[in-house]
Amino acid sequence: VRPRGSMEVGMRVVRGLDWKWGNQDDGDGHVGTVVEIGRQGSTTTPDKTVVVQWDSGTRTNYRTGYQGSYDLLLYDNAQIGVRHSNIICDSCKKHGIMGMRWKCKVCFDYDLCTQCYMNNKHDLGHAFERYETAHSQPVCLAPRQNLPRIILKGIFQGVKVVRGPDWDWGNQDGGEGKVGKVVDIRGWDTESGRSVASVTWSNGTTNVYRMGHKGKVDLKYVSDVQGGFYYKDHLPKLGEHAELQRQESAEGHTFNQGDKVKCLLEVDILRQMQEGHGGWNPKIIGMVHRITDRGDVRVQYSNNIRWTFHPGALTKVNTFGVGELVRVLEDIDNVKRLQAGHGEWTDSMTPALGQVGKVLKVYADGDLRVAFNGQTWTFNPACLSAQSVEVDANLMTVENPNVSGIISVLEKLLSQSTDQDNPSRLVIEAAHGSANKVRELVQKYPDKVDIKNQGKTALQVAAHQGHMEVVLALLQANSSIEVKDEDGDTALHYTAFGNQAEIARLLLSKGAKVNLLNNSMCTALHIAVNKGFTDVVRVLSEHSADINLQDSYGDTPLHDAIAKDFRNIIEILVVVPNIDFTQQNHRGFNLLHHAALKGNKLATEKILARARQLVDVKKEDGFSALHLASLNNHRDVAEILVKEGRCDVNIRNNRNQTPLQLAVTQGHGDLVQLLVVEGADVNVEDEDGDTAMHVALSPSNRHNHSSPLNCHTRLSSSGLMGNTELSVGAAIACFLAQEGANINYANHKGKSPLDLVADTAVLQLIKSFSEKQRYVQLLTGCSTSLRRVHTTPNTMTNLAMPVLPGPSECLICSELALLVLFCPCQHSVACEECAHRMKKCIKCQVTITKKIRQDQTEVDCSPDSEQHNLLEQLQSRYRQMEERITCPICIDNHIKLVFQCGHASCIDCSAALKTCPICRQTIRERIQLFV
Repeated sequence: VRPRGSMEVGMRVVRGLDWKWGNQDDGDGHVGTVVEIGRQGSTTTPDKTVVVQWDSGTRTNYRTGYQGSYDLLLYDNAQIGVRHSNIICDSCKKHGIMGMRWKCKVCFDYDLCTQCYMNNKHDLGHAFERYETAHSQPVCLAPRQNLPRIILKGIFQGVKVVRGPDWDWGNQDGGEGKVGKVVDIRGWDTESGRSVASVTWSNGTTNVYRMGHKGKVDLKYVSDVQGGFYYKDHLPKLGEHAELQRQESAEGHTFNQGDKVKCLLEVDILRQMQEGHGGWNPKIIGMVHRITDRGDVRVQYSNNIRWTFHPGALTKVNTFGVGELVRVLEDIDNVKRLQAGHGEWTDSMTPALGQVGKVLKVYADGDLRVAFNGQTWTFNPACLSAQSVEVDANLMTVENPNVSGIISVLEKLLSQSTDQDNPSRLVIEAAHGSANKVRELVQKYPDKVDIKNQGKTALQVAAHQGHMEVVLALLQANSSIEVKDEDGDTALHYTAFGNQAEIARLLLSKGAKVNLLNNSMCTALHIAVNKGFTDVVRVLSEHSADINLQDSYGDTPLHDAIAKDFRNIIEILVVVPNIDFTQQNHRGFNLLHHAALKGNKLATEKILARARQLVDVKKEDGFSALHLASLNNHRDVAEILVKEGRCDVNIRNNRNQTPLQLAVTQGHGDLVQLLVVEGADVNVEDEDGDTAMHVALSPSNRHNHSSPLNCHTRLSSSGLMGNTELSVGAAIACFLAQEGANINYANHKGKSPLDLVADTAVLQLIKSFSEKQRYVQLLTGCSTSLRRVHTTPNTMTNLAMPVLPGPSECLICSELALLVLFCPCQHSVACEECAHRMKKCIKCQVTITKKIRQDQTEVDCSPDSEQHNLLEQLQSRYRQMEERITCPICIDNHIKLVFQCGHASCIDCSAALKTCPICRQTIRERIQLFV
């Protein structure tokens, strides 16, 4: 069986044998990146074609089996994560060959990576085998001797580059047109290899940019450089068949009764392999019921239906998780056999046989990365068995709970005899609240007033217990307020532990330092908030406790109050004048993020009332407050963020996901409905090209068979449901179709949402809701949430089918109009009125040189527009100048005083300041300005 090789975005390619497109690639030997896979029904990128972004900056589509022709050769697939985990390149010695593997047929156990093979390492007279992936059959190749070798050109180390089509990094490069130099090409963690470029820009900054990672290309070269060589005759045709390795038959015991298995292949490949082996079934995971006499595998699914599979179409489903302990089989021959296509085998792995290791990573194909005493290897899960944690204590992580000993210490003190006559008796009497006894003892032992018993002083235990007379007696005897116990707690901390507000007030009036930290970096305010003691919190706040101090986790007191939903404390803390709502804890959550994460409606409202500017602020991973609320099904908080905070409902995280996509991922039907009603774009795509419809119909959303109530009710009212029972994902998909989602929108793998549906009843239902939506649109003439059609922004199109011009929806104003064609990018996305002031295409960010109407006349960009832009720039600069000289506190008077830290304020605001409101430094100097 020869199934079609998988094509994925990110692969690096060069022109192939059927090339007929001139120098679109900038000449023979130039390299490009696959950025889109063709799909059926597309007018610009049909099935069996791909779109390539060349390093020179041009982009168009090419044949990969279309019309029986192959325009491209696969040069490198490391960018999509292809790895031969345990194979070492015998030339450069890199462990775990990324991309294609080249194995010598003459020498024993000799392998090369692509770079070494193409750079003529090893004997040129030796024949080699090419492995496209770890699971593909080897392809025999003739010796390289006397074969023509082509110079590889494109973006490599040393080349000068500018921002490219997928640039999404603001002005990191110093601005449009600024030139940088590539200093390195490397992989992105362990996800992909040779997929990002490290660039140093002319402004001195250095950052990493995508060159194939996730199918994105952030750069294009100014002029190419040489990046090596390649043998054209030894590279595979992109899109041509690549034979998979055959799995062991039943006699090889690859599959056993009870094994959980899944199908590895796409439907068309599976159908081909299954001919004569039991037909095909699109189900995801099943269990091996038995092995037939001919070696086929009988698989049973959850609905008790059984199917017979060719063993080569199945793989075992991994049952191990990260952090679990596993033991390797001891039989070396069996392990070698099982490792074929699963990380392979090298003799240096021998010491791991029979040993216990810890799982570090689970790969997408089920293979495991396992650690053994400082060494790590990739194993087929069939080589491993689960191991109980008692086997090797060195592999276990023991967590020692941090237990507060205050209560137990007090119990010990209270149980001690008061008959003894020694200074430590003072602490016992203080715990009992015996004020007279305390006075006698401090008179008898005046220098022992701060003596400790069980690690605590008399003042600390009296403060905790609330014995006011005892505290007064001890203070009169000059007991130290600032003495700490072994945990760093002072008497003021003890008032917070014991909920003693009046004692706290007394200690503060006697000079106790309100912001002292204990060993856990907690102030008394942190402790009072954590315990929920409102009165103590109020007293500490009245005495200027610093609400912005962070504990060992980076949490401020308000972080803690939000997490525990102490409403009265939240009310007290959010009105503190100098609170900094932007303070992030060690996980990167500011106070609004934290409120959204915890679903705290009150805190969200109060924070937005004082700091609405935080509503769209993102964490380092790109998550905003709305992302967090949507992911965790906090509908009330999401509604506040949208309606009161007026947040961007289509804001993206670092994976290009919107809040709607995250809500769909988790099956939060009511939240999905809210976001769509509030204007969420149902057709926006994430980094994989998936829309909310793709996510709703993904396997992870098909398991739950209880539909979301409100969403399901709304669908039922349509009259299309009948008695169909829907899973959460299917119900959400129907709702999205009803709201204008494009059911034919193809992701980066060329799959539409309908391609993910196995159940014909659900498939027909989704189509019915989509057709109803289109019918309603035609009747009403209203535009829907369908904002765009999925097309990769091609600079040119080799295989485009003619499309009649007509009114289309403007992406700016959403009106139906004749769109203007932008040059040189060839995009038509805006009407003439909206396009008039545009300098760059909003789709690809390419600078516009011409704007052409559909009658081929050019749009005249008058000087009036330029004058208007100049006026806007001047007004913006004036506002910036005003901001620089305006007091940041009152935002009214001009700055007249500068502090030693460099920040400033007006004279009126400065009078009450002890610390800088910007950087929190103590103000030591005030320098008056006379301007």
